[in-house]
Amino acid sequence: MEKKTLRIDCLEYGGLDELDAAARHLMEMAMAAARDAYAPYSHFHVGAAVRLADGTVVTGSNQENVAYPSGLCAERVALFSASAQHPDQPVTALAVVGFQNGHYCEASPCGACRQVMAEYEQRYGQKVTVYCYLNKGRIRQITGVESLLPFGFEARL
Repeated sequence: MEKKTLRIDCLEYGGLDELDAAARHLMEMAMAAARDAYAPYSHFHVGAAVRLADGTVVTGSNQENVAYPSGLCAERVALFSASAQHPDQPVTALAVVGFQNGHYCEASPCGACRQVMAEYEQRYGQKVTVYCYLNKGRIRQITGVESLLPFGFEARL
């Protein structure tokens, strides 16, 4: 038996104004996308923005459906859209933010979204930096999906 310890390294910023220009722009794009989400059932709007290696930013918002499993999270909408439109461009960063009751709020990728991000990292051989909006306007930055999903499935490409 071997005991292992998990460690999650992250940075937390006090607000958007502490981010560099590229990260702030990505978060602002996610914030705009959140307002356009289709969330008539949960009323929890989520926006995501993906930055590709060439600087292109692709956004997505959660899309709910009355047949619950038929909806899709903002992160996967943005990732799949980016991959379909720019298949040869690695994902370098992803920002996610919630919007509810007229206010931006905390959001973090679900397990399915984390697994999709992990496969993009494996596919392109580089880590994705994830920015999550936190309560009171703070931002968390995590580099590498293994910090979000330490025991994810590994793609055998």
